[in-house]
Amino acid sequence: MDVLDRIKEQVEGNSVVIYMKGSPQLPACGFSSRASQALGACGVEFAYVNVLEDPEIFENLPRYADWPTFPQIYINNELVGGCDITLELYQSGELKKMMEDASAKTES
Repeated sequence: MDVLDRIKEQVEGNSVVIYMKGSPQLPACGFSSRASQALGACGVEFAYVNVLEDPEIFENLPRYADWPTFPQIYINNELVGGCDITLELYQSGELKKMMEDASAKTES
């Protein structure tokens, strides 16, 4: 399977997914750590992909949505952005609502 097809399948197969360096339990960079903590604080399940364990995804994810950096957060098949945008959404309360809405949509 082509790497961009794999990414598309991951994004479409999860209501919320973060492409990050490391894992939520053991992040490998500060931006990934802060973004995954914000997602976790919302109390909604989310998937993650450790881009350091998959060189093909690491190299090609920036092409998928034309976003050059990591982490990348997708909610409801849409790129939300990286760490700064995620933290802003979390602080405003919007991130939790977005995650809950995406999770509810997936369940129905």
